[in-house]
Amino acid sequence: MTNFLIKLFIKDKDKVDDNEVRGKYAMLSSITGIVVNILLSVFKLIIGIIANSMSIISDALNNVSDAGSSIITMVGFKMSQKKVDSDHPWGHGRMEYITALFVDILIILVGFELLQSSVDKIIHPELPNISNVTIILLVVAIFAKLWLFLFYRKIAKKINSAAIKGTAYDSISDSISTLAVLISAIVARFAGISIDGYVSLLVSIFILITGIKAVKEIVDLLLGQKPDPEYVKAIEEFAKKYDTIEGIHDIMVHDYGPGRKIVSFHAEIPANSDICRAHDIIDQMEQDIFEEFGCITTIHMDPIVVDDEEINSMKKKAEEIVKNMNEKYSIHDFRMTDGGERINLIFDLVVPTDEKADKEELIKTIQQELKKENEKYFAVIKVEHSYV
Repeated sequence: MTNFLIKLFIKDKDKVDDNEVRGKYAMLSSITGIVVNILLSVFKLIIGIIANSMSIISDALNNVSDAGSSIITMVGFKMSQKKVDSDHPWGHGRMEYITALFVDILIILVGFELLQSSVDKIIHPELPNISNVTIILLVVAIFAKLWLFLFYRKIAKKINSAAIKGTAYDSISDSISTLAVLISAIVARFAGISIDGYVSLLVSIFILITGIKAVKEIVDLLLGQKPDPEYVKAIEEFAKKYDTIEGIHDIMVHDYGPGRKIVSFHAEIPANSDICRAHDIIDQMEQDIFEEFGCITTIHMDPIVVDDEEINSMKKKAEEIVKNMNEKYSIHDFRMTDGGERINLIFDLVVPTDEKADKEELIKTIQQELKKENEKYFAVIKVEHSYV
C-alpha cells in the first residue's frame, strides 16, 4: 500500500535529495496521517460515547492530536523549503525541527489532559457498555495504526526526516495505547469489571513518556548533537582516496536541517608538497564531497613533515604515551622545532568531550614521559575535545 501511494502521488520518487521531491513525500505523509487519524478519532469518539468509556474517548482525543500533529508537520515542511535569504543564508531547514517540537509539546499537553480525566474516572468509576462491534472496531484501529507506523517509518528513512520519524514512533505508541483500551473493553464485556479509568491512566502516562522523549530528541537536534558516526567515518574513508592526504582531523558537522549540513576539517599534507597542486586537490575534494554527501565543506590544509626519521619516531612515541593513558586519546599536528637549548615537541591532544581529568595534569604527565627520551624534549601541548 505504501509503495502504491508513493508511486501514485510522487513523481521522480527516487530523487530524495531534491527539496521539491522531499516536500512531496512530506505532504503525502501528512495528508495520509490527517485522513487516517480523523477517521479513527470519529469512530472511537462515537463508540466511546455510546459505550460510556473514558479510555476509548481518551484514545479518540489522542488521534485528534495526531491529526493536528500531521497538519503542523506539513506546515513545517513547507516553511523549511523556503529559499535562502539575506537574513538566513543557510536556509530555513531547521523549521522542520521547530514544528516537530510544537507537535511533541502538543502530545504532552494531550497526555496531561487525559491524565486528569483518568483520575476523575478512577474516583467515580462506571461500567462501560461494551458491545462486540466496539471490540471489532478497536482491533481494526490497532491494525490501522500499525500500518501508519510502517508507512511513516518508510518515508522517514527515505527522506531522512526527524519529524516524520517522531510521528512514526507516536503511531506505534498509539497502537499500544489502543491495545490497552481493547483489553479494558474485553474485561468489561466478559468479566463485568470496570478497569476503564486505570487503563485510561496508563494510556495518558504512555503518551506523556512518548512526548517527553520526542521533545528531548528534537531539542538535541536544535542544540547541535553529535553527528552520526557512520557519516563521519564515510567522510574519513572518502578523504583517504586522495594521494596527498596523510590524514584528517578536527572534523565538525553543523546541521541546519535535513539536507543542509556544513562540514569542516583539517587535512594533513606533506610539508614538501607543491602548494598549488595541494590547493587544487583540496578544492577538488570539497567539490567531490558535495557531490557525494550533499554537504558544503571547508578544508584547512595542515603541512606535516613525513620524511624525517626523528620526527616520525617521536610522533609514534607520543601516540604510545597518550594511548597508554587512555585508549580514547589521540594526537595530531605533530611538529618539532630545535631551539638549541630545547627541542619543542608541538602537538594537539584530543580527549573525549566528557573527560574529567585535569588538563594541566595531563600535560605535565606527558611532558615528563617525553623527557625520559631526551632531557631537551619539551612538549607544547594544546588539549582539545572532538566534535564528532
